[in-house]
Amino acid sequence: MNKNIRRTLISLAVAGATMMALPGTASAAGKITIMVGGITKMVYLPAKLAEQLGYFKEEGLDVELQSQPAGVDAENELLAGAVQAVVGFYDHSIDLQSKGKEITAIVIFGQVPGEVELVSTKASASIKNMGDVKGKTLGVTGLGSSTNFLTQYLASRYNITSKEYSVLPVGADNTFIAAMKQGRIDAGMTTEPTVSQMLKTGEAKVLVDMRSVEGTVKALGGLYPASSLYVQRNWLNGHKDDATKLARAFVKTLRFIKTHSATEIADKMPKDYYGNNKPLYIQALENSLPMYSPDGKMPVGGPETVLSVLAGFNPNVKGKHIDLSKTYTNEFVNQVK
Repeated sequence: MNKNIRRTLISLAVAGATMMALPGTASAAGKITIMVGGITKMVYLPAKLAEQLGYFKEEGLDVELQSQPAGVDAENELLAGAVQAVVGFYDHSIDLQSKGKEITAIVIFGQVPGEVELVSTKASASIKNMGDVKGKTLGVTGLGSSTNFLTQYLASRYNITSKEYSVLPVGADNTFIAAMKQGRIDAGMTTEPTVSQMLKTGEAKVLVDMRSVEGTVKALGGLYPASSLYVQRNWLNGHKDDATKLARAFVKTLRFIKTHSATEIADKMPKDYYGNNKPLYIQALENSLPMYSPDGKMPVGGPETVLSVLAGFNPNVKGKHIDLSKTYTNEFVNQVK
C-alpha cells in the first residue's frame, strides 16, 4: 500500500479510536492484532516464537501478528486504534506520556536494546567512535524511532547535537544493508541478524554494541529495557483477562528461550526467517540470547535509565514530569506461575 494512503487511513482511524478503545470494547471477533516493529528482527523474536510454539492458542487467544519496519509506525497504528498491542521499544511509552498519551508496557522482552551502531568499512577510517559523526549520515529505522532516540543520545555524550549530522530512515534488514552498501549512510543502528550478515561480508564494523548487559551499561550508563509488549492504558483497563493471557504466553516463550539452545530455537522459526543461511541465523541468535529477559519483568532501575537517556536530548521529555509507574506494570507477569 502506498505510504501516503496508509497514513491517510491511519489518520481517519484516529477519529474512531476513542470508540474502539473504550474500556470493555472487544476487538472484532475477539481477535487481538499485535503490530511488531519489524517482525524478523531478533529483538522482537518472542512475538513470532510464541506463535510458532502455539502458546497463544494454548491461552485461547486469537492473535494476528502484523509487521511494520519501524517502531514509530507501529506506535501510530496503536494510537489510531487499528491494533490492540505493539511489540516495540519500551521508551515509546515515556515519549508518548510526554505528549499526553497513556501507553503501558505489560511484558519486557529485552533487558538491553540489542542494537548495534555499525560503521561501514569504507567510513571506519574516519569514524572511530560517536564523537566522529559530525557531517556524516547516520541510518535509523525511522524518524522518531527508538534507533533515532539512541543515535541522538550516543552522539550527545560527545556533545554533538542532531544538527551536526544527518539522519536517514532506512528501515531494517535488506534496506539497511543496501543503504550502507550504496554509501547512502556512513554508519547506522540495526539489530541481529543484520549485524552478523554485515560483519561476515566485511562491509561493516562495530562502533557501539548494545547486545549485552556489559555493552549497554558502558554505552548508556545502566540497563535499558527495550523490546516489550505495550498497549493503551484504556484498552488494558477493559481487557485484563486478555492481558493476563498474553503475559502468560510471552513469559512461557521467554522461559523457552532461556532453556533452549540457539539451534533449538532456530528450528522453531519459519524457514523464510533464515533463508539459505541457517548457520548465520543461529550465530546471530547466539549473539542475541543475553539480551532476553528471563521472566518478562521490568528490571530494577531500568525505567530510570531510559528516562535519563531520553531527557538528555528529547525536548518532549526534558524538564517534564514523567510518572514512570504508569509506563509499565509487572501486574500480569507476576501472575505467571
